[in-house]
Amino acid sequence: MTLTVGFDLDMTLIDARPGILVAMTALAEETGVAIDGEFIVANMGPPLRDMFLAVGIPEDTVDGLVTRFRASYPEIVIPRTVPMPGAEAALAAVRAAGGRTVIVTAKYQRNAELHIEALGWDVDHLIGDLWSAGKAEALKLHGAGVYVGDHIGDMKGAAAAGALAVGVTTGPCDAAMLTEAGADVVLASLADFPDWFSAAAPR
Repeated sequence: MTLTVGFDLDMTLIDARPGILVAMTALAEETGVAIDGEFIVANMGPPLRDMFLAVGIPEDTVDGLVTRFRASYPEIVIPRTVPMPGAEAALAAVRAAGGRTVIVTAKYQRNAELHIEALGWDVDHLIGDLWSAGKAEALKLHGAGVYVGDHIGDMKGAAAAGALAVGVTTGPCDAAMLTEAGADVVLASLADFPDWFSAAAPR
């Protein structure tokens, strides 16, 4: 049976923080709405709408800001984004073992696709707009036996899907937080993934 490994996107496979901060600053200047971009990039993981609410933006303003941010994203964020350390090697390790890769992310679907296209990565499936336990829907659909992410929401998604939860401490959550949220394994970064995968991943 072919093993499918799921990956989160932001702060697991990619670092979009520089571009997102620029885009948030531009959005604040354009709309006159005070946006704490530093807080948002330091706590990435949840859907953008939730992040805007978390920094105190009025609910009746949020949807318009989300739409405008998404529209500016391809021009501002995509070219400023870089792979996280070990990301390409992690994807390659799964492929070399005959496995499949699926990215499941809270990021807006089209912008997530643009990241993968810009980086030239070969992944089997990409599903956006899913968060926390809601990620289980896509993970189960594609038969993921492992899900890798940097956020407690990712660990909840893995648990809800019955997948092995692998946490990486490259995002806002430390090892203790990831473990408490249900991580079966915690790695310092994806740089450690190939060795772990070859030695311990379920087959």
